[in-house]
Amino acid sequence: MAAHARMFGRLVDRQNSVTHFKKILQCLNGNNQRLCSGATHKKNKLELGNTTLSAPNFNASRKTRPKERRLTDDSIPPFSAFLTDTFGRRHSYLRISLTEKCNLRCQYCMPEEGVKLTPRAQLLSTLEVLTLARLFVREGVEKIRLTGGEPLIRPDVLDIISELRKLEGLKTIALTTNGMNLARLLPKLKDAGLDLINISLDSLVPAKFEFIVRRKGFHKVMEGIDRAIEMGYHPVKVNCVVMRGLNEDELLDFVALTEKKPLEVRFIEYMPFDGNKWNFKKMVSYQEMLDHIRQQWPNLEKLQTGHSDTAKTFKVHGFKGQFGFITSMSDHFCGSCNRLRITADGSLKVCLFGNSEVSLRDVLRSGASDEELLQIIGGAVGKKKKQHAGMFSISQMKNRPMILIGG
Repeated sequence: MAAHARMFGRLVDRQNSVTHFKKILQCLNGNNQRLCSGATHKKNKLELGNTTLSAPNFNASRKTRPKERRLTDDSIPPFSAFLTDTFGRRHSYLRISLTEKCNLRCQYCMPEEGVKLTPRAQLLSTLEVLTLARLFVREGVEKIRLTGGEPLIRPDVLDIISELRKLEGLKTIALTTNGMNLARLLPKLKDAGLDLINISLDSLVPAKFEFIVRRKGFHKVMEGIDRAIEMGYHPVKVNCVVMRGLNEDELLDFVALTEKKPLEVRFIEYMPFDGNKWNFKKMVSYQEMLDHIRQQWPNLEKLQTGHSDTAKTFKVHGFKGQFGFITSMSDHFCGSCNRLRITADGSLKVCLFGNSEVSLRDVLRSGASDEELLQIIGGAVGKKKKQHAGMFSISQMKNRPMILIGG
């Protein structure tokens, strides 16, 4: 970090913008959770108006930014130091939430009373999403996942995917969806360049599905899953949050779903977030789930996964698909974490369970250069902890509801 500071000092001197940098630092020192004052937001509201910007204007808008020095191989290591933390973890995977809105009300994601949505002018515009994505990809991000809320209800989602597809160095564009609008939009999503799909589905029983998500729509989700398979997405990942007394009795049914369909069902341990009434007794651990499944299929094959993959993955011999476990609570994978998150209102979260945030939106709207943005990003990544605090400590911490973070 000392080296970064020296480098930044040289950049500021060269650009003769000490006053501007002090303004940014004052903004950063003002509030750890929300950077800059409300007055800034009022000013932005007047300047920005609509938070969406059509994709055809993206390149033209970029030309209006001052020409900035791109960091070359002479000034950064092969993988950006700004995206490498003090434990050597390289963050090549960025999750961007496109919206806080959702057409479902899942119990583990949103409080029953709903959430207070961020004013539209304070959400990232299309241009801002693409500007940040470009910067992260330039520094070494190879995979971007679009989340929400429900990303498919954002009107410009196809434009965003199309523009992301043009970024040199970006290998994978993924999307996590509740599947309600998927079947209808899937042909256009594929044409735009979407590579991978994760679909949330917490029950195979329509009535129970409606109880969990507090809305109808089970058959729409199943239609979306089947359509994704038909269109060649492989594997189609199905995310299932397992909660004791609610859907843990469907584990075998979900695994059986992989017999004829090339799915990857991923059982997710129930995690604590603001407003979801998390309780340790409701959490079904990975080991308990695995033991139950092994009673039905004793000879499971454990599959090899990549270093930074989050799921422990298994397969029943002869089945087309596979299943896995996201063990965030009982057996964390913090040591290989390569993920960063940007919320819909532009805050960078370096850990899903951490409550510290840095508003890239406010720094971006202050007129900061790419190099100044990178210093802020590098500072946040550099403070990322070795691992999260553990399920019991997390349950007592103040954090956003999941819907305001981005799944």
